[in-house]
Amino acid sequence: MDDNNIGGSSSNHNGYGGIKEQDRLLPIANVGRLMKQILPQNAKISKEAKETMQECVSEFISFVTSEASEKCRKERRKTVNGDDICWALATLGFDDYAQPMTRYLHRYRELEVDHKVNQERGNNSPQEKEELYKFSHSGIRL
Repeated sequence: MDDNNIGGSSSNHNGYGGIKEQDRLLPIANVGRLMKQILPQNAKISKEAKETMQECVSEFISFVTSEASEKCRKERRKTVNGDDICWALATLGFDDYAQPMTRYLHRYRELEVDHKVNQERGNNSPQEKEELYKFSHSGIRL
């Protein structure tokens, strides 16, 4: 099988060097849920549209992650972090994503530090824990 073949195969590997399809694609239910959040409430989403979006977002994530991973390899680091992802987005020309992602990452880190400091002091309230959870699981646009 050609290693560049990304579609048309009914096998579980689809030309990705032995990686199972379910391991390289985001869960379709999650993709569908995200699509529903953006579209009007009465919009219908076909299975084909969800599958196409699933392929696209998974490929995009792989593309950006590969760039970040290459940076880490050159710097002799083994762990890709949020800053590497933001750098990769900017390097690949996705400034419209890189800038908000960088702001989000900084804000998340601020909340995380506040949470840890309060935790050490025993001052964490249920509201603070909820705020950190909501922020980290939201689609906030900064």
